Amino acid sequence: MEQRKLGQHESLSVSAIGLGCMGMTAIYGQPDADECASTLAKAVELGVTFIDTSDAYAGGKNEELVGRAIASIRDKICLATKFGNIRLPDGTAAVNGRPDYVVQACEASLKRLGVDVIDLYYVHRIDPDVPIEDTVGAMVKLKDEGKIRHLGLSEAGVETIRRAHATHPITALQTEFSLFTRDIEAEILPTCRDLGIGFVGYCPFGRGLLTGTVRSLESLSENDRRRAMPRYQDGNLAHNLKLMQPVIRLAEELGLTPAQVTLAWVMSRGDDIVPIPGTTKISHLEQNIAGLSAPIDKAALDSLGDAMPASNVLGDRYPLGQMKRVGI
Repeated sequence: MEQRKLGQHESLSVSAIGLGCMGMTAIYGQPDADECASTLAKAVELGVTFIDTSDAYAGGKNEELVGRAIASIRDKICLATKFGNIRLPDGTAAVNGRPDYVVQACEASLKRLGVDVIDLYYVHRIDPDVPIEDTVGAMVKLKDEGKIRHLGLSEAGVETIRRAHATHPITALQTEFSLFTRDIEAEILPTCRDLGIGFVGYCPFGRGLLTGTVRSLESLSENDRRRAMPRYQDGNLAHNLKLMQPVIRLAEELGLTPAQVTLAWVMSRGDDIVPIPGTTKISHLEQNIAGLSAPIDKAALDSLGDAMPASNVLGDRYPLGQMKRVGI
């Protein structure tokens, strides 16, 4: 598989697409753990070297699943995980970027993953009460100790990105990016390119909206978190699904799936962008990878973006409480 480089100052070479593992533990319903492990192993077999998880996914159980699945193939992958997005004892969400917690979180992730070093370690959410310089400083110490190799940020604002990068070179910023979520194009992506920071785009399928497979709220299981997301509520879902028509038309013209077209659009926005679509099924994984070799004219993808302005999408990408924790 084609390789792409994240970062210019402390660069990291990874497969052109990665595998987001969040959905491999309960969030969009209850997946089958054995099937997920098989999907992860198949991804590596097919050339995917970039595997993404977080200590926040299922309270660390996602890291444990990933750790078991990669035990025999650790040397073939670039392993990324995150810290700082926490849940308090009363169940409420919070963030923690304190230096002492950074060390504690890293040690716990290393243990759950069963590895000696994390290739790319992200601040999952920015703590507004802790100077980013202090958080990054703790990450630098972990790097000096050989426990992490590269530093990353997730869902950070422009000022935070610049301050963090001035403290130590940041290899990658991870933020949601798809045809339906394009706020990064105004300032975030230009800032990353100005500083030489790679970009990792999660949810390139808009949490399923852009695959053409979601038909109604009722089609989602009762414990699927998307039921609580604004884009799926209050009549927004029906409106947003209608916006899919340009994708569907182009996919039919090219003999591709809507998912393959939307993934191609994300990848065409620059060779410094690495999307990490998530899936729990080998068939979907193979479909995503097959789409990489499909010849799609960039002009057609540009026109697709023009025909689907993200401003037409109804509903925020997260509920209000979560939206308050992005872009800090």
